[in-house]
Amino acid sequence: MYRTHTCGELRLSDVNKTVTLSGWIQRVRNLGGMTFIDLRDRYGITQLVVNGEEEDELNQQVKALGREYVVQVEGKVAERSSKNNKIPTGDIEILLDSLKVLNSADLPPFTIEDETDGGEELRMKYRYLDLRRNPVRKALELRHRMALEVRKYLNDQHFIEIETPVLMKSTPEGARDFVVPSRMNLGQFYALPQSPQVFKQLLMVGGFDRYFQIVKCFRDEDLRADRQPEFTQIDCEMSFVEQEDVLNTFEGMTKHLFKMIREVEFEGDFPRMPYADAMNYYGTDKPDIRFGMRFVDLTENASNKGFRVFDDAEYVGAICAEGCAGYSRKELDQLTDFVRKPQVGAKGLVYVKYNDDGSFKTSVDKFFSQDDFKAWCDLCGAKPGDLLLILAGARKNTLTALGELRLEMGNRLGLRDKNKFAPLWVVDFPLLEWDEDSKRFYAMHHPFTSPKEEDVELLDSDPGAVRANAYDLVINGVEIGGGSIRIHNDLLQQKMFKVLGFTEEEAEKQFGFLMNAFKYGAPPHGGVAFGFDRWVSLFAGVDSIREVIAFPKNNAGRDIMNDAPSSISKEQLDELGIAIKDHE
Repeated sequence: MYRTHTCGELRLSDVNKTVTLSGWIQRVRNLGGMTFIDLRDRYGITQLVVNGEEEDELNQQVKALGREYVVQVEGKVAERSSKNNKIPTGDIEILLDSLKVLNSADLPPFTIEDETDGGEELRMKYRYLDLRRNPVRKALELRHRMALEVRKYLNDQHFIEIETPVLMKSTPEGARDFVVPSRMNLGQFYALPQSPQVFKQLLMVGGFDRYFQIVKCFRDEDLRADRQPEFTQIDCEMSFVEQEDVLNTFEGMTKHLFKMIREVEFEGDFPRMPYADAMNYYGTDKPDIRFGMRFVDLTENASNKGFRVFDDAEYVGAICAEGCAGYSRKELDQLTDFVRKPQVGAKGLVYVKYNDDGSFKTSVDKFFSQDDFKAWCDLCGAKPGDLLLILAGARKNTLTALGELRLEMGNRLGLRDKNKFAPLWVVDFPLLEWDEDSKRFYAMHHPFTSPKEEDVELLDSDPGAVRANAYDLVINGVEIGGGSIRIHNDLLQQKMFKVLGFTEEEAEKQFGFLMNAFKYGAPPHGGVAFGFDRWVSLFAGVDSIREVIAFPKNNAGRDIMNDAPSSISKEQLDELGIAIKDHE
């Protein structure tokens, strides 16, 4: 037995017990006639004490210790004279009798402390060392607890967890597939699933009316803080349900997770926001509603006054920043530089300061009267001391830029508290979106999403106006998950494929097995998939999902710890019948 207790277990009630502990050396502090050692494992830290002459064998062993050495120790539990109330074991220490080095260690490339000196790339390269740090350990423990609570809730709701294939058929739409060559079928490829979408619909046809899976998914897309090439979904599907049934079920799961994990309870139903309102008032389909600052359309009031920036604009929009009329010229210049960034995309910024004396100071004084500024402020609900920030241009681009400016102001004003949570459902998405380059419609979600019953006739006359039975759960400006009621009628599905530009032959080749299944009695069904990594990172209060994944990839999609992806041998390529094209 390497240990009788863990390093986070012992308390005052254990005083005078002889115990055996094993773990890693966190630090050694030699204070002359006494040496203190912090011993760490997954459960915590226990202080060890070595007394005696420097020449004795135990002291000589201690002198040879280095950080991250793996050791086994034996000693008696004693009450500490100088207690440490920052750790659970801070009332006791171990008076060391013996020490055995189980494994020595090289000096780590960064300090294994809560506040480490290692940058992200270095920590990812030595992830097995980074995993010893408390913040990473706590994130993975949180992930574990959340997975348990998801399973508990869904099991209580009569869902059954069913695994679906990882090697499947490549299908169009969505992101790029990761593909896997088949040795037994030369020239043919599997795809790794972007989601189990088709399989979970087939499970509904098979009579499993409540399915879920905590499942790995794969998408070959450009990466950012909330994306990884392989990620985890809470994937769910239900039969004999309408949209309200799905929302109520998974709003219940959301409330359960908040209560059990974060001890947060919500009163009443989550708000519902139509997609059109989200775009018009927040410039995004994932609005952060922890704070206000909704957009106000000033196009009619600000145009035709001789200021060409507004006169030529399709849209003029404003947000009101409360209490910011005292912003300096430097601060306003910083905001102007922010909106001009390529990722924001505005050409400039107009401001109106509503002074405490009722007057207005603006960047466009010569084009408008004080009455004009007063009218704008009244429309925006501004009061003395507030600041209007105004952007103008093409409607879609300006709404997006104004949305980024709103979030920036939310950050600057401390309105985006990570310990405050504001969930909502965004509903009534468009079913289709038009791509100008290819001159065709694409499914906004996927080709199996059902149109609203009252909009079905518009598929023939005005496809762009059709609304979907689709919904997203958004929390604090993060899309946590989304789903839809599915098409379960093969005739409607064929019409959908036609609108999306599939020929009958293409639809049969790609999805014939699903269409064939629908002929044998498919029930009405719908579902939702939640980004489990995003949800964990939200609860953990971190900005990147890499912090809550045991072995993540970097922004280039590389695992720099084991150097993947990597090339394979010519023999492997020949066996697969694959030749590598010269990139030059």
